[in-house]
Amino acid sequence: MTDLPSAIHPDILPRLDPEYVALHNAHIAHRIPPHTIPWHPDIRKATPIPGGSPVRTVGAVKDISLQNCKIRAFIPEGTPPPEGWPVLLYIHGGGWTLGNIDTLNSFISRQCKENNCVAVALDYRLAPEDPYPAAVEDTIDALKFIYHNGNAEFNANVNKIAVGGSSSGGNLAAIACLKVQELTPPIPIIFQLLIVPVTDNTASVTDERYPSWKECQNTVWLSEGRMMWFRNMYLPDPATWAEPDNSPIFASDALLAKVPPAYIGVCELDLLRDEGIAYGEKLKSLGVKVEVKVYPRAPHLILGLDAALKVGKQQADDAIKAVGDAFKAT
Repeated sequence: MTDLPSAIHPDILPRLDPEYVALHNAHIAHRIPPHTIPWHPDIRKATPIPGGSPVRTVGAVKDISLQNCKIRAFIPEGTPPPEGWPVLLYIHGGGWTLGNIDTLNSFISRQCKENNCVAVALDYRLAPEDPYPAAVEDTIDALKFIYHNGNAEFNANVNKIAVGGSSSGGNLAAIACLKVQELTPPIPIIFQLLIVPVTDNTASVTDERYPSWKECQNTVWLSEGRMMWFRNMYLPDPATWAEPDNSPIFASDALLAKVPPAYIGVCELDLLRDEGIAYGEKLKSLGVKVEVKVYPRAPHLILGLDAALKVGKQQADDAIKAVGDAFKAT
């Protein structure tokens, strides 16, 4: 297997969850990593990796076009409560470059079904065609739409909005919690669900703040080469990497102290592990309620493999519970 394009590096193999190793060797090892070939939009047409659970049946699904992006709302069955359904906006990953409105619909529809909330997928503009700040703008536009139109469009309780995201989507969710404070009027976000988030776009393998970058530089799926490919696609100007709209860990303490409670789920064998933990510690130091969980022996992509991996199901289950508990608490 070691001569295949995406073979597991010997540095990482002994540390990986055996269930993941079997799945990787069957479905990923033969794939050519996209960062090793010339860019073409057809890279986005790669066959999804099997291992995700099915999309749940919900009361209704509504696609809505906004100015530059689309949203898909999964709406619960039955009669909404008098104040309306709570809402979760969930933002897919893919390095700001890959993914679409169908990404993680299984997980998002499960949030709808199990938490009796309107769960919204965001189809934001992608790099390199639309680099920073397009994805940030689309995230804020989606939140504005939900806040100002959600009650009329899907019986939403616009005072009970949570945001979440995976990887680059976790980056956008964290940034949204900062930016909505400065809107007129501000949009009240009650909770943030950050799964394997990018929190510092200045991180590198020589960065002593985040040992996981060096330790996991040859990890599966999100190696250093692939992460830097994503970063350079989305952020072609390194002068922007430290801006809070790209690296929320550099936002002012005044803004960070006012973000909502957070659940941060990171993976032991993920390059991004330590910046996710550091972001959680920074928020805690400012008085924000934060739960951080590290998923042992797991690589970056497990949330979408919840039907194939026990650790993937655990991460999904924990994320469902975290959002449900947040809705119950407010």
